[in-house]
Amino acid sequence: MARSKSGATRARKSAPSSRSTSRSLPKGKAWGGRFAEETDRLVEQFTSSLAYDQRLYPYDIQGSIAHCHTLQRAGVFTARESAGLVRGLQAVKAELDGGRFSFSPQDEDIHMAIERRLTELIGPLGGKLHTGRSRNDQVALDLRLFLRDVLSTLMDQIQEFRRVLVGQARAHLDVAMPGYTHLQRAQPVLLAHHFLAYVEMFERDRGRLHDCRKRLNVMPLGSGALAGSNYPVDRRYTASLLDFPSVTQNSLDAVSDRDGVVEVLSALSLVMMHLSRMSEELILWASQEFRYVDLPDAFCTGSSMMPQKKNPDVPELVRGKTGRVYGHLIGALTILKGLPLSYNRDLQEDKEALFDAVDTTQQSLNLCTELIRRLVVNQAVLAEAAEGGGMLATELADYLVTKGVPFREAHSITGKIVRFSLERHQSLQQLTWEDLRGFSTHFKRDVLDCLTVRGAISRKSQIGGTARRRVEARIRELERALKG
Repeated sequence: MARSKSGATRARKSAPSSRSTSRSLPKGKAWGGRFAEETDRLVEQFTSSLAYDQRLYPYDIQGSIAHCHTLQRAGVFTARESAGLVRGLQAVKAELDGGRFSFSPQDEDIHMAIERRLTELIGPLGGKLHTGRSRNDQVALDLRLFLRDVLSTLMDQIQEFRRVLVGQARAHLDVAMPGYTHLQRAQPVLLAHHFLAYVEMFERDRGRLHDCRKRLNVMPLGSGALAGSNYPVDRRYTASLLDFPSVTQNSLDAVSDRDGVVEVLSALSLVMMHLSRMSEELILWASQEFRYVDLPDAFCTGSSMMPQKKNPDVPELVRGKTGRVYGHLIGALTILKGLPLSYNRDLQEDKEALFDAVDTTQQSLNLCTELIRRLVVNQAVLAEAAEGGGMLATELADYLVTKGVPFREAHSITGKIVRFSLERHQSLQQLTWEDLRGFSTHFKRDVLDCLTVRGAISRKSQIGGTARRRVEARIRELERALKG
């Protein structure tokens, strides 16, 4: 993927500007025979997708080579014709890989650019490449090949991010912090437990991407423009050449299906949502009001006016770019909602949004992985924060329940104790047994054992709880699962 992408980037520099497009109908326009009037320059500019779909070139050539072998197998091409086309396609790919490919004003998209250059290299034989194929099933194939690779890369990125989060959890296994609801201090938890919450989120994200990949890994080539092929092609053979486990079963659906694009955009939106939630916490935690963490200097910027500033630009931009990916999902759904079968040119609009969403998510994952890897935790600040804010109140209520007090009554008694401690400007830990006995005779001296952060955490020992032994056991499970 990396090599293909870099080749596409270099090739893109050679793409023609809109000002260089001619008003005359270029020779060799694939569909030009039907038209007596030239294509307007503005129409050519408006309809061209070459500026962004050229990154599909490795997949377009891969599919074209498989198509040649299939037509040879069907007796449509001779072995010599097929070999000549394959050699020509490989030569075109070498030019694109090396950034030596020159685009022409007549190239509407990457598919026509490749076919045009192929014909220049091998002569009239290049005109046979499109036999039994439409750009409709061609682009459907290219997209599926592209997404198949991208999703595999994204799943690997997520696994590495999860490894880094688990590593931070392991490194801070004994660090307590306030757990929050409504952004108010609620109950003490382990910082490791907090890190592992994101590990769970990103495992669901990886599962969604895996499911997307499975559903779109079906071969559409051979569907033609909409009705299938007039040639006796063996579609299962083509699928085997391209490592697809199955072929599409309805040609109308195959050329107009963009469910995979929408599903991927939806999954990417969830990935970005989880990154954005983490980014928001990092922004808060790195502020002088919290001081829970220090972000690495290399991931922050300063102010052009205020010398003391250290701005969390990376998490802020991840938070902002999340909305951008959401927008691409809504855009794709909107494009599709009113389209009749089968192919419509509206579908050209899927790729630019898809590519941007993929690139944005990959960049965000890479940056967040490295930022978390280098994150510095201010353990003393967290420890102090975990002791305050009345976070042990639930421990008192649950203690009373164990002594036979109904929970609602225990809740009310504890609420009065909290108010009492606030009025005296004391923490709950500073209250004496005699203070507590004034609110209920159910309090025994052992109640003071409940009023410690360590005790409160250790009692949450059920599966999924924040008790140290549970968190450490989960870390071990994840380390085994993520090994390698």
